[in-house]
Amino acid sequence: MKQTIVLGNIITMDEKRPTAKAALVKDGVFAYIGDAEEVKKLAGADAQVLDYGENFIYPGFLESHCHCYLAGDRAIGQANLAKVIPTDYDKYREIISDFIKKNPQREFYLAAGWIENDEYVSKAYLDEICSDKPLLMQTGGGHSMLLNTKAMEWAGIDAAYAKKMGYDLVHVDENGEPDGYICEAPVFEVYPKLPTTLKNAKDYLLAWQDMALANGYTAVADAGTEVTNEIAVQAFYELEQEGKLKLRTYAYLMCPDNPEDPKAEVARIAATRAKYSGEYFHVVGVKTFLDGVTEAHTGWQNQDYADQPGYHGNERFNDHDKMVELITAADAEGLSVHVHSEGGGATHFMLGCIEDAKKITGDMDQRNILAHLHFVTDEDIRRMGQTRSIPAVPPLWTAKIPGFYEIEESYVGKELAENSYPIKSFFDAGACTVFHSDYPVSPSFSIRNSIYMAETRNAPKTLGIETLPLNVKEAITREQSLRALTINVAYAWHQEHRLGSIEFGKIANMTVYDCDFLHDDIEKVAQANLIATIVDGEEVYKP
Repeated sequence: MKQTIVLGNIITMDEKRPTAKAALVKDGVFAYIGDAEEVKKLAGADAQVLDYGENFIYPGFLESHCHCYLAGDRAIGQANLAKVIPTDYDKYREIISDFIKKNPQREFYLAAGWIENDEYVSKAYLDEICSDKPLLMQTGGGHSMLLNTKAMEWAGIDAAYAKKMGYDLVHVDENGEPDGYICEAPVFEVYPKLPTTLKNAKDYLLAWQDMALANGYTAVADAGTEVTNEIAVQAFYELEQEGKLKLRTYAYLMCPDNPEDPKAEVARIAATRAKYSGEYFHVVGVKTFLDGVTEAHTGWQNQDYADQPGYHGNERFNDHDKMVELITAADAEGLSVHVHSEGGGATHFMLGCIEDAKKITGDMDQRNILAHLHFVTDEDIRRMGQTRSIPAVPPLWTAKIPGFYEIEESYVGKELAENSYPIKSFFDAGACTVFHSDYPVSPSFSIRNSIYMAETRNAPKTLGIETLPLNVKEAITREQSLRALTINVAYAWHQEHRLGSIEFGKIANMTVYDCDFLHDDIEKVAQANLIATIVDGEEVYKP
């Protein structure tokens, strides 16, 4: 039996014993939490000692909504535009051109992290950078894409396709020919076609695992594992069989918009769970999209866009009866439903479906998740608590970014824009609220920044971006933030008996920082340093 003594200032997130000075780990599980002298008595003579001195030890931090394959792909397989803030098309050109120059062997080029603004670009912009091979440029959110001429030919995007999909989703020029810009459904038709190999997929997932562990995360939810490539599931499975996975991944597999047979989709996902799930990759639910994003005019709002009367956004999965059928079928299989719900109209729709599904199932413990929640009415915040649905909120998106904010305000109006991203209200309504980064859709992936921004509703100076506070009445306490990064996320995955707090019998996952997130000055939080990430009682990352 392998034994490890862990010493330091332990914040347990266990209400019965909130702090401790030592823990004993046996075979990757907590066997004792308490004082150092008692731990030393209980441990064997050959016990390993991890002494973190006056540093602070937290339950291993958890990420409730990210995209694993996409994160690894963007890290090592694409040109990274995410650090260019604000949008600068000259800098984008330099980065993409440099990536192409360094990778002449590639037959296909991708760039990601583009932020749309009021300057419109078309395929001509990308053709100037690369005209002889397909080149695609994605927004950070992944809901919009620009293709050069070669890429459009490869993807089969022509005038007939534009007419079929609609000109809101496939933009055309004055001659009715696609101009290179697509968004929402057409983008998600392109993703599965992108060329890759199983080896590439494994490399991407291992690169992602390194990033997550180096940022203090010990388990994550992959919100649509195969959204960009179906090979990701097989890659996860093989990596686990090879003993290479350390980061636990709780997966939600994709269901298409308004499927012909929702029960068949759930049956397919349940069969995939049975075939591929293990300890480090485990299927827990169904993922689908209700809408797009406000910055692309595709978030499904409760009202028309201020600058586009008669249009309230892109309704993706909008068939009430089919959603109710999906939820009830998922419940029968022990699966939850995890939806992308950005606009207020999407959230209102989904809560109605959950209410009707619960009348059929009688199950108040399915733990369905609504992610992003840009705009939510007071009524729907209350319904979130009443239905015991789980709001996955993005503290990293809560600052007002000059330039970007004004564009958003012109889309939805000042009142709505000023009330973006509620968080405190969800806690007040009794909802089990969880944090997400949506990485790499969001370029920031940071525990310390999540805690900082949840309290200040502003970005820390360490990010080097000039921002202003936004909707400060929705600020929350440090303890609420820690819950939203630990035990609440474990609850969302039905894993609260195994993860999320430092308690006897739970998996010994821990994250160590040089900062007391509960009591230190908020500016110190913004500069906190990660000391170690521990999985199954073993250090898996140390700077």
